[in-house]
Amino acid sequence: MGRCGLIILAALMSVISTQFIPPYTEDCRTGMYPPQGPTFKGPVSWYTVDLDLPPSKRWSALITEKKTDLIELIQAIKDLANAFVPSGRLIELVDITLPLMVDTLPYPFGDEIKGIAAASGVPLGEVTLFNIFYEVFTVCTSVIAEDANGKLFHGRNLDFGLFLGWDEKNKSWIISEKLKPLVVNIDFKRNNQIVFRSTNFAGYVGMLTGIKPHTFTLTMNERFSLDGGYIGILEWILGKRDGMWMSFLTRSVLENATSYKEAKTHLAETKLLAPAYFILGGNQTGEACIITRSRLFSLDIWEIDLDLDRWYVLETNYDHWKEPFFLDDRRTPAMRCMNQTKQTNISLKTMYDVLSTKPVLNKLTTYTTLMDVSEGKLESYIRECPNPCMPW
Repeated sequence: MGRCGLIILAALMSVISTQFIPPYTEDCRTGMYPPQGPTFKGPVSWYTVDLDLPPSKRWSALITEKKTDLIELIQAIKDLANAFVPSGRLIELVDITLPLMVDTLPYPFGDEIKGIAAASGVPLGEVTLFNIFYEVFTVCTSVIAEDANGKLFHGRNLDFGLFLGWDEKNKSWIISEKLKPLVVNIDFKRNNQIVFRSTNFAGYVGMLTGIKPHTFTLTMNERFSLDGGYIGILEWILGKRDGMWMSFLTRSVLENATSYKEAKTHLAETKLLAPAYFILGGNQTGEACIITRSRLFSLDIWEIDLDLDRWYVLETNYDHWKEPFFLDDRRTPAMRCMNQTKQTNISLKTMYDVLSTKPVLNKLTTYTTLMDVSEGKLESYIRECPNPCMPW
């Protein structure tokens, strides 16, 4: 084996070993809630998006406030792109090509993206790029649990920015850090009534995390596959547009579905541009599932089953019937902590403890969201994973 091969092997073995030993992993956290200390970077502010406004105007107030942060994120993305293609041609291609794509997006998403570009002053192609990033770059942990009284709790860590610029000095991912100031909680209203709530990134019109109060909760995790999001996006650009963008589907479901059953049907049966995991919880005992999707159809629906003592379902980014990738096993520590918590003690408080335990909490984690469907509650917190901490 050559010197280069030995170096790569040594690096791999280092990552493999550190993922499973302290301080890169740890005993299950307790007493982390209410959020405080070095893993808590701050609360998430609330905003309103009025669905009665024309799509091009819905985001104007929010984007005006978050304009500087959005511009800084887009510049960081451009810097990364220019590092790969120093001529600047890649961003030039984005600015020329992607605006043409906006008019092909389903209503109201194209008009909303145009409105965000107008309010921020960021070129339309670059705002479009920001909105399609999440089809291919999210890695997350989501869990739904039912307590001994039949009450359902839904939590998630949103991890984003893998391989998007490692800051060696600060031991952090550049894009992950730039995203944190853009995390917002949003009440989507129609006729001055809340239709659904979401934790989101300002400037992004799809939904990754949301609650239809008293009806259902929903998160989306990326599913790695050779037949992945890149292929679906390419097909869309080339004119084959019979699939739905993942985050547009979740937004549509949150906005329009009126029951857990209806949401489940749409998520399981709608053709997609990219494979995904949809983690869906209802408001009745047993209403919680992980829908494992290919681009074309549902591969599996894995549900809470109290008769089998399955009182929670948990998803990272790997099919639940397969072992997770050995370099990225967040599932095992998360399940260990859930099992230690026990059904009799599960709550938003103890779920936050689970999501605060390394490596479930890692350098990619931008925020943690907790949802209580029966109370219509959504609360979110910006996260930090102090060194030493796993990069993913």
